[in-house]
Amino acid sequence: MGTYVIGYFILFAVAFVCLDARTEKTQDYTSFHYHKGALLNGDVSINLIWYGKFKPSQRAIVTDFVASLTSSRRSTIAQNPSVATWWKTIEKYYHVSKTRGLTLSLGKHIIDKDYSMGKSLTERNIKALAAKGGQNYVVNVVLTSADVTVQGFCMNRCGSHGSGKKGSKFAYIWVGNSETQCPGQCAWPFHAHSHGPQNSPLVAPNNDVGLDGMVINLASLLAGTATNPFGDGYYQGPKTAPLEAGSACTGIYGKGSYPGYAGELLVDATTGASYNAKGLNGRKYLLPALFDPKTSACSTLF
Repeated sequence: MGTYVIGYFILFAVAFVCLDARTEKTQDYTSFHYHKGALLNGDVSINLIWYGKFKPSQRAIVTDFVASLTSSRRSTIAQNPSVATWWKTIEKYYHVSKTRGLTLSLGKHIIDKDYSMGKSLTERNIKALAAKGGQNYVVNVVLTSADVTVQGFCMNRCGSHGSGKKGSKFAYIWVGNSETQCPGQCAWPFHAHSHGPQNSPLVAPNNDVGLDGMVINLASLLAGTATNPFGDGYYQGPKTAPLEAGSACTGIYGKGSYPGYAGELLVDATTGASYNAKGLNGRKYLLPALFDPKTSACSTLF
């Protein structure tokens, strides 16, 4: 099973056909429901598999995001809006379905800087890389560098999530760095959109268009993985192309968003960067809205 973060150009095209669909309020979410399957639960580690060339500073951006998801540090959570607060919307899915809760933690790093499978990967390659991260109570995240092409990347997806089996069933995510291949599709709003409104791009909070774009897609896919890990959890639409907790709200980051406008955001007074969540080590991130199962609407941090 693979669930894709669809390129923003497709979503913009839909929005332009339906001219009144400017905010999340006009989206029909009546078919978004629980299909009675498993959700990720228990203590789950997120393993990061770095494929290709990444600078230590780039790895730190993603590492700090993952570590911030369920951080118990009072100083971090108190600095709302925080990454940990953003993730609390996902916790509502467990309350609604009366399912055992989920606790995430940063797992191990696997660094494959020598391109062990080449620079052109298939879905089969991605699954094989993901299997290197372990199988029990994990989400294995494969991150491919800017010089690696992946089947379907930039054509109809910016990343994907699915499941594999090597001894036992495990969940995995793949996200590509789009900085040189398709930033206008997979790193918006930090780059002018390829096919949508040509508004000025926002300044990336970590000064890295590719990695800040990867965090957006990773965040959306983590939400989908937690609530629909094996294809029979929470989603809207057909099972083969579902809209999930994150992807149902693509392009929405703050209140008042509409195609081409990310919504009301915070702006760093020093760098001019736009963000909506704070994380560990002074990090700032732009995170997508999540579908709230209790309100049946896309929920933003503020």
